[in-house]
Parts: sequence; structure tokens; C-alpha cells
Amino acid sequence: MLKFERVAIACAVIISLCVTDGFDLSEPTTRDWWQKAAFYQIYPRSFKDSDGDGIGDLNGVTAKLPYLKSLGVAAFWLSPVYQSPMVDFGYDISDFRAIQDEYGTMADFERLVEQARLLGLKVIMDFVPNHSSNKHEWFIKSENREPGYEDYYVWHDGKPNGPGQRNLPPNNWIQAFRGSAWQWSETRQQYYLHQFTVEQPDLNYRNPAVVQEMKDVLTFWLDKGVDGFRIDAVPTLYEDTELRDEPPSGLTDDTEDTNYLRHIYTQDLPETVEMVYQWRELVDAYQKANGGDTRVIMTEAYSSLEVIRTYYQSASGRLGSHMPFNFRMITELSGQSKPSDYAQIVQDWMGILPAGQVPNWVMGNHDRPRVGTRMGSDRIDALNMILLSLPGASVTYQGEEIGMTDGVISWEDTVDPAACNAGKDLYAEKSRDPCRTPFQWDGSSMAGFTSGSRTWLPVGPLYREVNVQVQEQAEKSHLKVYRSMMELRKTKTLQLGTVKAIALGDTVLAVVRELKTYSTYITLSNLGNTLQIVSAVALADAMPSKLYFETVSVGSHNIRGGAVATKDIVLLPYESFVLKARVAPVEHLYSSICDLWLQ
Repeated sequence: MLKFERVAIACAVIISLCVTDGFDLSEPTTRDWWQKAAFYQIYPRSFKDSDGDGIGDLNGVTAKLPYLKSLGVAAFWLSPVYQSPMVDFGYDISDFRAIQDEYGTMADFERLVEQARLLGLKVIMDFVPNHSSNKHEWFIKSENREPGYEDYYVWHDGKPNGPGQRNLPPNNWIQAFRGSAWQWSETRQQYYLHQFTVEQPDLNYRNPAVVQEMKDVLTFWLDKGVDGFRIDAVPTLYEDTELRDEPPSGLTDDTEDTNYLRHIYTQDLPETVEMVYQWRELVDAYQKANGGDTRVIMTEAYSSLEVIRTYYQSASGRLGSHMPFNFRMITELSGQSKPSDYAQIVQDWMGILPAGQVPNWVMGNHDRPRVGTRMGSDRIDALNMILLSLPGASVTYQGEEIGMTDGVISWEDTVDPAACNAGKDLYAEKSRDPCRTPFQWDGSSMAGFTSGSRTWLPVGPLYREVNVQVQEQAEKSHLKVYRSMMELRKTKTLQLGTVKAIALGDTVLAVVRELKTYSTYITLSNLGNTLQIVSAVALADAMPSKLYFETVSVGSHNIRGGAVATKDIVLLPYESFVLKARVAPVEHLYSSICDLWLQ
């Protein structure tokens, strides 16, 4: 029999098997790059300094791209590197089309994109649409009422305050960093809205010129070769046109604190989601016109699940954000959380997914205490393993892969405006500086972050024990666990399989990933400080009598490749591992040939 005839017969047999065994060919057999990607957030100021000034920069990022590649991430997103007075460290932008001098030049940025592409890494740009710096030429022109710019920002006369008195602010709105959201301009003799610092005036999205201006900014960076955008502070784009007072929340008696009010007139207005749909249309049209892979939109919104669902797509099917960030592992979990709390978060998010969309999971970022600090350093491996076991996309904040914890920042070293505005007595409660300390590359002076003698924030106190060099050389380390999990994410089961998150008692969480004819993977994490014995017999269909260790946490008493009885699994305090239920040999052959046919 000729070779091609044998192949044809084999394919026919496999096609029959796929159909008769219930392999649904109408379901997706592959995922777009972003739907299965691990994203890595870089806070450039703290990642790697290339010129010795103690501030991270673009050339530092470029130098460390091989490290990102070694992690197995598909893409990285850069916190803002735009030209800025640095009041809010890049989130106050004075030119949306220029690079901040501290970070390098446009040529440096272009080189970064080029080197990333050579390594197969995607570059995601941070996009900050809600506001600009008050040093931006748009604001200066608007403040001076120059034609065409009069309504680029949100201006108002304020409330009358008697003869000879300056008018009062228009309403009771409070900014994110304490105090009134309105600032008086002597130049214009009006108030302007700033939902963040005084130096960050809100752009007016009810002005079509502003909408188009910001779309042009997106196109500018797409032309530079970026692969998408993480969009900052989306919920605050639009405000109530009547400028009505917001009601008290009942959460605090501090009338200066942003949490004093329920932000029903300054956040999550319907027009905001409409703007996201327009941005999605822009990036989709750009891809269609220019080719290449999907350009993605990732949106930041600490909103309710009902609102988040609309960010994915409208009721009529109009597409929005590829990835409305899932922050519930940040906002809903703590070191005291039970496995049932984790399971509920997974269930709730999967429950809001529109058909054809994929979930995403975010464990930490530059605004919140680090995972090891927030959840407990003993749980670092468990939390990374849970994050990377779940379906869809994941986001890792720089340093979480090596288990960095928050640095110690004194009042004298504090630079975060949220902390500075809070004052000496409250700064520690509000400060984001501790999670932004320099990345710990090695145990040398300044943690290998800079060749200089000082850093913009103090290096964390544990840098000699917790750094990349130490963990590369160690037999077991958080970094090696992370890389092992990244390899596991390449399997068909973790890319396409179903997910169940199940609480086994009060301390053990199971994440079960199944895909017909492929190996089943079960992540077991003991989140408590006592030894636990559990059974995995009922966790998945047709469980074999033995399971095999695929990945184990640093403190595990098991080794990769070892076997364990399915009904009698011992977990040490805080131990975590991934178990594999191997498919039978004939099923493995079946799966492999099906893969070839489907390709």
C-alpha cells in the first residue's frame, strides 16, 4: 500500500473516532495568541536601569528581554513611558506622542519593539485616556480659551458664593487622591475637573475633537509596532452632564477620602463602554488594513461583574475589550480567604463570560500590595500555580515570579502622590511605593538594578535572598516553579480544557482541567498551616488509581514524576502541586493523531 494511502486511511479512522467519541469539531481547536497568553507587567521605572541614574529605562527593559523570553510569557505591557512631569510617575502625560527623557528616546522605544519582535514577544503600551498633565499644550491652550481647545477639558463656573467671593466648586465630587475633584484656574476664572491629582485635568469626551485626538494617539503607537494597549482608569472617562452631587457611601466618615462617596455620577456611565467599543473597532480595522496578529485591548476597571460583562461586548454583540481585567483575586481575597472564596471567584467570572470570550486572571499590579505581602509569603508558589492553572489569559506583575514582597518605605522616602496627599499619619495606608521598589536581579549592591549608588525608591530589604540569580542557581525556587507552570500552560488541556475550582474542606483548593482524550491536570493547593489528606477520586471523570506529580512547590516533599495514590494524597502546610492523570496509551495515540489531523 502506498504511503499516502495509509495516511488517508489512518485519517479516515481518526475522523470517525473523533466524531463517534464526541470530539466536537464545532468547538475551537486552537486559541488566538492573546486568549492563552501569559502577560507580564513591567513598571519601567523599577525594572532595570541601564545608565546608572537609579531610574529604570527602556534600554534596561531591552537588555532583559531574554529573561522575559525565558519565563515563557507571550507579551509584556509597559506602564507609561510618555513625556511627563512625573507628578504621578508617568500617568500625568504632557505629550502622548513622545518618550520621557528619563526613560530614553523614541529610537530606544523603536529598538525595544524590534528586539521584542525578534524574540517573539508582543509589546503592549499603556494608554491613559482619562486625563493629561496640566503641562500639556492642550490644557494650556484650553485654559487660555484658544479656538478649538476651549472644551478639551471639563470646565465650570462653580456655584455662586456671594458678592466679591470666588465661586464654590460645582459639586461634592472627590478625587482619587483626597479632596475636591475641582481646581480653580486663575487664568480662565473657572474650575476644571480632575478625578486624580490637581496636575491631571480630565479630558472632555463629550467633545468629538477629543475623541478623535485620542484615537489618533492609538494609531500613532500602532504605527510604531505595538501589539495592543492596556487602557488605564476607563470607568472615569465620562461624568454626569448635570454635575449632580454624589451620595455618601457609608464606608468612612472621612469626607476627604474618595471612598466617602458612591461614585454613581463619575464612574461606569454607559457612554464609557461605548467608547471602548469604538476603540475596539479602531484596532480591529487597523489589523484588517495592515495584517499581522490581533491587536488587543486590555481595560482597567474595578467595576461590578454586571458592568464588566458589558465591557466584553454589548447585548447586540458589538465587541469591546479583549480583556476587561479581572481584579477579583486582588479585591476579594486575603490571607484569611478560604478555598471556597477562590472557587467562588472562578465560578462568578466564568459565569459572566459571553459566548466565544475567554477569562483572564490578575493576581497583582503596581497599585496594590504584592501577592506575598497581601496573601502571605508561604503561599507564593500556590498562588502562582493557581493563577497559571486557570484557563484564558494571566497577568503577572514584575517580581511575583520570584516572590518579591513589599519594600519598606519611610515617610521621608515617600514619593507616591496618593501617599503624599494623605499626610504623614495616613501615608502608609495609601502608599503604592512599597510594591514599586526596584526589581531584584542579584545580591550585589542595589540588587543589580543599577550601577549607580542610589535608586529612586529604596531597594527591598530581602534582595540578597530573593533575586533572580539566587533562584536560577537553586535546585528549587519560586522562579523554577513559575517556569514549570508556564511549560504546562502549553498543553492542550490547559489551553482548551474545561475548568472546575473545588474547595476540599477549609484549606485545600483544587483546580481541575479536563479535555476529552487528553491528560487531566489537577492543581492542589493547601492554603493553610496544617497537614491535609485529600482524595481526588471524584474530582474528574474516570480517574485512575495513581496520579503523577507534574509540578511541585518549593516546600513540597514530592518530586516531579513521582506517583501518588489518587484516594490518599498528603499535602504539607502551604504545599501545592499539579497532578497529572495520564491518558491510556491508545488514547494518547488517538489524541496525537487527532492533533495532526486538526492542524
